[in-house]
Amino acid sequence: MADPARAQRMAKRISSIVASAIAKEIKDPRLAYVTVTDAKVTGDLHDATVFYTVMGPSLNVEPDYASAAAGLAKATGILRSKVGAGTGVRFTPTLSFVLDKVPDTARDMEELLERARLQDEEVARLARDAAPAGDPDPYREPRAADDVEDSAEGAAEDTGER
Repeated sequence: MADPARAQRMAKRISSIVASAIAKEIKDPRLAYVTVTDAKVTGDLHDATVFYTVMGPSLNVEPDYASAAAGLAKATGILRSKVGAGTGVRFTPTLSFVLDKVPDTARDMEELLERARLQDEEVARLARDAAPAGDPDPYREPRAADDVEDSAEGAAEDTGER
């Protein structure tokens, strides 16, 4: 088993080699909007997983995930040979490509947070405009006029005055 720090360095190197090769050397139009986001290498340095995202030509156009995956599958051999030449290790790791769902998940989380913020504002507005449903102090017993006189006499007796 290799050193974990070495595996991390190799993963970083693999991601930069693959990203550079996709951007500059491979002329497949299906890979025009592919971006390499991360890479992971197994402990024995024999397998590497490269994570990627696909953007559309514009914000209004949905990305073509299937054609990007097909383009990467076709270019795997070329990319592996580039990785072998760029890393200089005895055994070139096999490459597998996985679509990175983190940007989509982050966008979904942002939408959920925005919806929660709007609901909180609505609750705060309703609470600000609300009136109590009864007396301000519902546990306070109303006093009758004779109770007030009795309590005044009782207070006078306690002090010894009259």
